[in-house]
Amino acid sequence: MKTKALDWHRPLMLFSLAMAGVAVLSLIGLIVDDRVLVGAPLWLKPFKFAVSFILYSVTWAWLMSLHPRRPRWLHHTGTVLVGAGVIEMVIIAGQAMRGKRSHFNTETAFDAILFQVMGLTVVVLWVATLVASISLARTRYAPRELTVAINIGMAVSLAGMLIGAVMSSQQTGDDSIAGAHTVGAPDGGPIMPITGWSTTAGDLRVGHFVGIHALQALPLLALLVTLLAARYAVLADERVRARLAWTAGGVYTGLFALVTWQALRGQSIVQPDGVTLLGFAALAAAGLAGVVWARAAHTEVREPVAV
Repeated sequence: MKTKALDWHRPLMLFSLAMAGVAVLSLIGLIVDDRVLVGAPLWLKPFKFAVSFILYSVTWAWLMSLHPRRPRWLHHTGTVLVGAGVIEMVIIAGQAMRGKRSHFNTETAFDAILFQVMGLTVVVLWVATLVASISLARTRYAPRELTVAINIGMAVSLAGMLIGAVMSSQQTGDDSIAGAHTVGAPDGGPIMPITGWSTTAGDLRVGHFVGIHALQALPLLALLVTLLAARYAVLADERVRARLAWTAGGVYTGLFALVTWQALRGQSIVQPDGVTLLGFAALAAAGLAGVVWARAAHTEVREPVAV
């Protein structure tokens, strides 16, 4: 009998349901509350963080359910993730209700304390995620292509989380602000709809987003390839699927590095220069070469196993 999704990791799954409620309330706030904070709708940040936490918590609940032994300490690590996430969201939503910034806000002593608490919860989230990632990476828990995708996804996700520290280190020249999302212009300029990313300056949130969600994108791609194996004979070969996973992981890692580098150069994601476009072209070429490499595995002759 298959384990119900809620039983993957009950605290994480319940947290995801709570975040779904926060997302709905934030969406209502976006509709009925026309206030703007730092150039973006007031309730956009709580909405985006709630959706991100839904993806994060469901993904980690699923990953922990894959562990063949499911040690008790790993379950407790997931519960720590929930506790840190709850604190983070309470501060983000609470500051939105007050009409105040949650991130980088040191305008008053109270705001500064809240931001410091958020910084501590992010450290806890990162360390707990690292511990859980190492535990899974040391265990064979899934088919080869899915294992490769998950392991690369965990590594890139951890790197993406570290972009938050880069944001906090940004110098703004304003004593009431301890960091910034953008490079090359102050926060609050023209932004893209939904994402809120800057359209005129480099935005570190692009790399932050791409990195963190490697843990969803890469395993989903591996699962899709596995499903297609029933229809396409070439994908039935495990070596082909594994090489495709390595290719996807490499291209995705390159994409994360490229958009982060682009932001650090003060360049908006929607205004790439020739160097950035060349980088995207190189990634596309690498992906094509990787597909050819994976396809070649299907025609390679396996060496007989000595007995």
